[in-house]
Amino acid sequence: MKLKPLKIGKHTIEYPIIQGGMGVGISWDQLAGNVSKEGGLGVISAVGTGYYQNKAFIEKSINDRPYETINFYSKRALEEIFKNARKICLDKPLGCNVLYAINDYGRVVRDACEAGADIIITGAGLPTNMPEFTKDFPDVALVPIVSSAKALKIICKRWTQRYKRVPDAVIVEGPLSGGHQGFTYEQCFMEEYQLENLIAPIKEEIKKWGDFPLIAAGGIWDHDDIVKMIELGADGVQMGTRFIGTYECDAHENFKKVLINAKKEDILLLKSPVGYPARGVKTKLIELVEKREGPAIKCISNCVAPCQRGKEAKEVGYCIADRLSDAYEGDLETGLYFTGSNGYRIEGLISVKELMHKLVNGENS
Repeated sequence: MKLKPLKIGKHTIEYPIIQGGMGVGISWDQLAGNVSKEGGLGVISAVGTGYYQNKAFIEKSINDRPYETINFYSKRALEEIFKNARKICLDKPLGCNVLYAINDYGRVVRDACEAGADIIITGAGLPTNMPEFTKDFPDVALVPIVSSAKALKIICKRWTQRYKRVPDAVIVEGPLSGGHQGFTYEQCFMEEYQLENLIAPIKEEIKKWGDFPLIAAGGIWDHDDIVKMIELGADGVQMGTRFIGTYECDAHENFKKVLINAKKEDILLLKSPVGYPARGVKTKLIELVEKREGPAIKCISNCVAPCQRGKEAKEVGYCIADRLSDAYEGDLETGLYFTGSNGYRIEGLISVKELMHKLVNGENS
């Protein structure tokens, strides 16, 4: 199958492949810039930008960690990340992923628009007020991530009533994705919640509100998977994990080695302070947390609202901001290594150019 271009709002992406936003620091300027350059949509993660270039853009740190939300989600760092990504992809569309569960969500969305994002993608909650923060940027396309037709209905209803608009596209994420899931632990294993069974009902919901693209995400690995999703009714796909296996991915070399060395049984659903199950690799950290011997929880960065300033972190046994940033810095003892269900299939590194060629044309092309 020849893959068709994907139009999201006023922006046309040459191939219907969106690179998932992965934080802390897994998809920043190098990965996102190169994916956009090669015809996909590169997506910069807004999570933990204070860690960019060894925390060069923050005003204050404590224990070498960005202090408070304003530094953890650093505007200056995000601007620098976009500037450097633009040097790679020039005027091709570039996205930004801003989680709804974060503190300062509205401010970070505006920061991303001012930094030059063409498309804002938001998951980890229902972004019912997303358009409020982009009204000064009419060309910026808005793309919520949902896991059910009901969730899309709520978003479309609120957006129509309050802002007289609907999403420019919607990403439908099934329970095989990396990081946080939009399902309970039990639902992640139930047949009706698997990605291939979510597409048709959400497609029907879209028809009630107009016509905008549906992008399938979660567990998509190769050209055949992309074709399967398009045949099921999707207009494009979002893929995160496979892009970690590229030279250009902003992740630390140790992060890439953790996935290269992982076996299928090492990839688990974990409890998270964000309040959703999260998929990652069983590492030394997970063993320590299970024994309640994990690193001290101090809530320096105040990253996500559901955590309630470290209350939920203490419940589950780790601080998500500190542990994801440790993974970004390559700490094998205390890092939290998120991955989708196919992470164990990464056997080595290739270039973004080569990966995009395989995704567009097939593995043996």
